[in-house]
Amino acid sequence: MSGRITVDRQDYVATITIDNPLKRNALTQAMWIELGDVVLELSNDERLRCIVLRGEGSEAFGSGADIDEFAAIRASKEQGIAFAQHGHRAMHAVRDCPIPTVAAIQGACVGGGLELAAGCDLRIASENARFGVPIARLGAVLAYPELENLLRLTGPQIALELLLEGRMLGAHDALAKGLLTRVVAESAFDNEVAKTIERVTALAPLSARWHKKFVTRLRQAGPLTPNELSEGYACYDTEDFVEGYRSYLDKRPAHFKGN
Repeated sequence: MSGRITVDRQDYVATITIDNPLKRNALTQAMWIELGDVVLELSNDERLRCIVLRGEGSEAFGSGADIDEFAAIRASKEQGIAFAQHGHRAMHAVRDCPIPTVAAIQGACVGGGLELAAGCDLRIASENARFGVPIARLGAVLAYPELENLLRLTGPQIALELLLEGRMLGAHDALAKGLLTRVVAESAFDNEVAKTIERVTALAPLSARWHKKFVTRLRQAGPLTPNELSEGYACYDTEDFVEGYRSYLDKRPAHFKGN
């Protein structure tokens, strides 16, 4: 069986790598399952301040599901439903992760790879990155759960452009259409990803988690409850808030502990 998901932890940061470079980092069913397991486990680690998702090498972030498996495990509606549950679980784990997530994108970011990147909070791409969802070339479709992250980013017009034309977008075109946070030169890519991680992890981790929660809630319909409104001020009872304003007054860097 080819392909694996690897995890590297350094201090407050966990880097998840889609490692299947011989197939442009396509994800087998086993890799989808492993990816979901990994993200769910990391999501429960209160020490983490950033999770980075990337592909092995510089040729591809991820090219979606491994087509070589289709004839054996995705050859009917029933098999398609069973297969999709693993992908949906992984995509939703990325989307719902309480920890800030960064997609570090080089090369092809296609199909399920793009759906995973779309679930991250920040998407940093090198100029060699390419984006698309040419699933109609296979006679297949994005089911509702698979379409969700893409639609949330781009809106219906861009999503339909990608799906109906099946064309690939360059990095700058993808940025203009709302798919990316920023694009950098290939030579500056690793440095920019490192700087992004540094900026995220230097800020109060509780603030990041609350901001993610609040943004998600405001996308939902319905009025906020009194408890939800009150939670917007819970930060003032934390040690990190005291550290934050004291460090400002003392003119020194803040050292947040997540308390």
